[in-house]
Amino acid sequence: MKIISLITARMNSTRFPGKPLARIHGRPMIEHIFRRATLCSELDVVYVATCDAEIRDAVEKFGGKVIMTSPDHERATDRVAEAVKSLPADIVVMIQGDEPMITPEMITLAVNPMRRSSAIECVNLVRRIENREDFINRNTIKVVMDIRQDAVYFSRSPIPAIDFSQNNHLPVFKQVCVIPFRRDFLCQFANLPPTPLEQAESIDMLRIIEHGGRIRLIETENDTHAVDTPDDLCLVEKLMKNDSLISVYEKTAVDGAKLQ
Repeated sequence: MKIISLITARMNSTRFPGKPLARIHGRPMIEHIFRRATLCSELDVVYVATCDAEIRDAVEKFGGKVIMTSPDHERATDRVAEAVKSLPADIVVMIQGDEPMITPEMITLAVNPMRRSSAIECVNLVRRIENREDFINRNTIKVVMDIRQDAVYFSRSPIPAIDFSQNNHLPVFKQVCVIPFRRDFLCQFANLPPTPLEQAESIDMLRIIEHGGRIRLIETENDTHAVDTPDDLCLVEKLMKNDSLISVYEKTAVDGAKLQ
């Protein structure tokens, strides 16, 4: 079984233009994501999918592989679907280019359900929301699941209705953008017309749900925080101050440079 990953990145983010190249501990954010993904033994190869020459140049400078895509995509999943057309793969792991705190273990966790069951065509990682600020933040995509751990709905609004002042409130979850697809299912997704809720919420996964598809949700206990704004970048840099993975891929980068 061939498993590949595509990291989606673009310069024209409405909330934080140019964020893939914003630096965290001396490296562009996109480099942290790329190097952390390549540490996962499940992946045969990792690419960055982008429409921007600035990102292409930065990725090639640190030795990464790039696939250029159309600038017209509104959704990251459509960008990945275009990029994968010429690539042999059984499973395609989409990683959003604003998740610098991902770990190899998170990728493995997301892929495992597909190894166990051929009926599962798409998986999303989720992380428990532990504070009210995250819960009401529109940049945090909330998700609710059914008793089979399949997604019921994704929203930028706080769902389900709970009171965070109560200690015994129902668990609530946010989407973590490490998303494996079966390749054929990903290509089918790209051929589906966009849907009303997808457009209203600006969330890719709702296209699958609105067309009757299923998304398996798997909870990760790894602490993670996406970068949507400059304030997020400052927070993530603090959270990654003592991150043990950085020293691992810094050594890999140095060793790789010696071999070139």
